Amino acid sequence: MAKKVPNIVTPPPGPEALKWIQRDNEKMAPYNRPFYYPLVVAGGEGAVVRDVDGNEYIDWNSGLGVLNVGQCHPRIINAMMNKAKDFMHYSYTDFRFREPVEMADRLDQLLPMKCKYFFANSGTEANEAALKIARHSTRKQLFIGFIGSFHGRTFGTMAFSSTSLAQRRRFHPLMPGVTLVPYPYCYRCPYKLEYPGCDLWCVDFIEEWVLQKFVPPDEVAGFLFESIAGEGGYIVPPPEFLPRLKRLADKYGMLLIDDEIQVGCGRTGKFLAIEHWGVVPDIVTLGKAVGGGVPLSIAAARKDVMDLPPGAHCTTTGGNPVACAAGMAFLDILLEENLMRKATELGDYTLDRLKDMQAKYQVIGDVRGKGLAICIELVKDRKTKEPVDSKDFIGRLFRKGVLAVSGGVGVRIFPPLIISREMMDSSLDILEATVEEVNREYHGEN
Repeated sequence: MAKKVPNIVTPPPGPEALKWIQRDNEKMAPYNRPFYYPLVVAGGEGAVVRDVDGNEYIDWNSGLGVLNVGQCHPRIINAMMNKAKDFMHYSYTDFRFREPVEMADRLDQLLPMKCKYFFANSGTEANEAALKIARHSTRKQLFIGFIGSFHGRTFGTMAFSSTSLAQRRRFHPLMPGVTLVPYPYCYRCPYKLEYPGCDLWCVDFIEEWVLQKFVPPDEVAGFLFESIAGEGGYIVPPPEFLPRLKRLADKYGMLLIDDEIQVGCGRTGKFLAIEHWGVVPDIVTLGKAVGGGVPLSIAAARKDVMDLPPGAHCTTTGGNPVACAAGMAFLDILLEENLMRKATELGDYTLDRLKDMQAKYQVIGDVRGKGLAICIELVKDRKTKEPVDSKDFIGRLFRKGVLAVSGGVGVRIFPPLIISREMMDSSLDILEATVEEVNREYHGEN
């Protein structure tokens, strides 16, 4: 690895990248096309990613939220290797082994409710399990979700995901019994109201118009929600929203199903993002970072809620011993290296720098986030809030050596929690130079 990063030795995409992009296009299903930008990864370490042409980038997306402790953390690699020497797999669907129980013990120390656990491989699998757990426990068939959230692309979770038409086009009919209501996106309020004068109409609307008009509350199993909407652009709800939603759920005997797949595992400075509002959910789903970089996901439910009978829901490779070893190593690193405190401190520092930029550049319309789950929205005009093309913006960052991704109409900033202050400053300097370019294009010189 180069000592100074970013280190762009060949303007991307270089010749090796172009070769592999062509081969990829010939061989692979086109489900992810177009990609964010023409990156072909060859390796990495910590918060640095290296491509096949030798370029080195600062990672601002943590491998899409999976690498909270960075790429190839030696403690995770050692844990995986040591466990793989014992055994690689023996289906936890049908047989017992120690590792899932040991990981459940670790999670017991971190989650705010007493749980039983279901282990799977991906976030969407965990959410599918959560939906089945909720239906079986409540004996109710309906759900309420939120517009602008993302929970997966399987037929169950697809009914709740609504950040892109591509997720739904030509796949109807979706799972029945799901009603979506607006998420509290205050910068772009769907009701054209302003907080706090709105008095949280987004919650009252659910009760007064949805539950009293066309969704019988006694038939609703629960709410599926992201405590901070990740794919939508780290939309942080107003502080009263989740407590009010909890009171509404309790009033009608509905469960709170908290999808923490992207914002959990310490990213916001708390193990669960929902902890910022003092709300205890009934079911929590974890994924992405919980496996330390390998496929692992978990649906954790209150003991009285997790009543699925044998055979009702299973997965052959969920709770894989090597994945659990990696997950336990991740939890150890998170706690022993005080990474949640670091996420809070470095996140606050980053938000301050971004707000200074917002005061300086008209093109920055909104800055928001908690911990190292941050988003900025670039707008052509602050009054109309017409968004700047975020794909173009992250493409500019890529060519300068920073790997970021969009979220909704914004640009997400969620680097590994182990990123250094020096590296964060370097990437923020690149961001500011790029913001200045775009600001000049829309607003001229400052």
